Amino acid sequence: MTNVLTTIQEKIPYTIYSGDTAIWKITDLNTDYSNSTHTLSYYFRLESTGAGFTVNASADNDDYLITLSASTTAGKTAGIYHFIAYVTRSSDSARVTVDRGQVEIKPNLASSSADPRSHAKIMLDKIESLLEGKADKDVSSYSIAGRSLNKMSVSELLEWRNYYKAEYNRELNKMRNENGDGSGNTIKVSFGNTSTLGYYDHHRNRKYKIGN
Repeated sequence: MTNVLTTIQEKIPYTIYSGDTAIWKITDLNTDYSNSTHTLSYYFRLESTGAGFTVNASADNDDYLITLSASTTAGKTAGIYHFIAYVTRSSDSARVTVDRGQVEIKPNLASSSADPRSHAKIMLDKIESLLEGKADKDVSSYSIAGRSLNKMSVSELLEWRNYYKAEYNRELNKMRNENGDGSGNTIKVSFGNTSTLGYYDHHRNRKYKIGN
């Protein structure tokens, strides 16, 4: 694993854990916006609440270096933050937006009592508890498109279970890729008689046949 505190990445990290230090640098701005005459700033705003904060970059030779300290991220509410990056000219405060996007600040499991499951995993667990006849006590408080889970038919629950299971699998694949472990979609192919040529889908626990 790369030491991200010493090997500085050249893009903003799109997932930051509360209490972690995040460092990145911008290497392609200095030619047009010299860091000797301009300042690079990032403004982050939390979805729905409007709470925001600003971080200014420092000059690092020909690059801009941005640091979100551990104390800064620790004090932020977990959620999706939209950001803009802009440069300001020192001589007259003229401003130009150079980037925009969003990042997610996730809870610090060591200090947060919040449920660490994603929305997809929570919904999948609630639906499966209903299908197994072991409904959680609070299942009636969960709904989809205005309909309570405990008012849905079995066929509807099965349909939504498949939907949330697919969403959860995508989350797992994304996490594995971010950790450098691959997607987990291992495919095994058998060779020889083409009538038995196929592959095995581990997520669906099923072998698929290719050819006649």
